[in-house]
Amino acid sequence: MKTSVSKFSTYGILVGFIAFLAGLYFDITTNEIIGYATIIASLVFVYFGIRHFRDTQNHGKLSFKKGMIIGLLISLFTAIGMAIADYIYTAIINPGFFDEYAKIMKAKDPTVEIMEFTSGQAALFMLIIVFIIGLIITLISSLILQRK
Repeated sequence: MKTSVSKFSTYGILVGFIAFLAGLYFDITTNEIIGYATIIASLVFVYFGIRHFRDTQNHGKLSFKKGMIIGLLISLFTAIGMAIADYIYTAIINPGFFDEYAKIMKAKDPTVEIMEFTSGQAALFMLIIVFIIGLIITLISSLILQRK
């Protein structure tokens, strides 16, 4: 189980980092779309990690519970990796990100209320969002891949 979790978490984090770095070359509005696509692309490895465990380490068998454990661990590690990347970007690479984002959103709609975030809050928010999406993918994957 450790092998599948570490291997596929690493893949998810790498895809997240690569897409995150590629997103640095686009504007903030495009980055929002790239960000959500990155989350989904990173969490596709939940399915592959559960399937890898079932097929190569567990003799083709997988209980729903075991699938959930593996998927949640992969989701958690991927979420932590993406939260760290988010923190590094907003705290070190582009500390003016939140001000830039607020200006762009205000220009689009002057009535919009923009919450102020710190880098730590944004990273925590990223961790929670990625983990919740990972939970959904884990549920679906565990249901599809379970075999007795």
